[in-house]
Amino acid sequence: MSWIELSLNTTHEAIDWVCTLLAETIDISDVNIVEYTEPNLPHSVDQNVAHPHWTFTIYLYLLYDTQSRTRVEKIINLLSPLHRTGLATTIQMTVVKEKPTDTNGLNSRVHRIGKRFVVLTPDAPYQFQTTDEVILRLKTTLSFGSGLHPATIVSFQLLERYVIPTMNVLDFGSGSGILSVAMAKLGANVLALDNDSIAVQATQDAVRRNGVEQQVRVMKGSLGSGSELGHWMGGNTIDNVATIKAIETFDLIVANVLARMHIALADDFQRALRQTDKHAGLLITAGFTADHEDNVNAALTEAGFKVVDCERLDEWVGFVHHLV
Repeated sequence: MSWIELSLNTTHEAIDWVCTLLAETIDISDVNIVEYTEPNLPHSVDQNVAHPHWTFTIYLYLLYDTQSRTRVEKIINLLSPLHRTGLATTIQMTVVKEKPTDTNGLNSRVHRIGKRFVVLTPDAPYQFQTTDEVILRLKTTLSFGSGLHPATIVSFQLLERYVIPTMNVLDFGSGSGILSVAMAKLGANVLALDNDSIAVQATQDAVRRNGVEQQVRVMKGSLGSGSELGHWMGGNTIDNVATIKAIETFDLIVANVLARMHIALADDFQRALRQTDKHAGLLITAGFTADHEDNVNAALTEAGFKVVDCERLDEWVGFVHHLV
């Protein structure tokens, strides 16, 4: 059996976008992500000229059959915007007899986020380094939330400071389920909400693998007016999405989604949060870059929020707001 191997080099930001773009379109047999290494070029060639900031190489494997050419063309067309915007190289293609095993890829490596979180694949061996480490086991999925994207990293840095046991949390746009599992392991009770079927399945798998079924409820749906805005990641319009009309339900909402979603749902976020004598309703927002932060913060301020904390990684930002 032969396979078509497609490969491209990417930045941190492009990892989850590749998976998200392909999820609804292509049935991919395997995805492997490895750390980017510079090619062995002649000494007369400046290796930094071509591109100094590639961080990963993604390998995609398709069964080599009569439909291969059509599927390859579809993938190339789908991912070409990432190349045009400088987030990825052009796709390279070759035919291989076997898919290589992941002996040195990120799929078997330890990936640390923040002070406490360690992200592993389901079967990767690991020994605790400290007693307070939080282990998250996730399979490779075609859904946003690998843990490699800067928006996910800043989300982790904020939620590990603000999630407390028994807190009632909404993970708005759960994607791979990585944040839902992390918050559950910190003791929170979580509603994981996404309007994409692949994301819902990925979150359900992550919840089962990490043994947090009692703390995480997974639903396909959206909060308030979000059900009218189509696919959160900009894909095709989604029909029959349940609307959650939450009023003073959550102590914390974590939303790692596009800026337009934060702006559109600012009032829904405000209505869904509750305040008590001991705790003000909190909102963690991420998923956008610094050029959008003024618009997001303006919409949230108008809805009754105040900024209390912030994390930045490259051009990506994450904020903590509380109800005024």
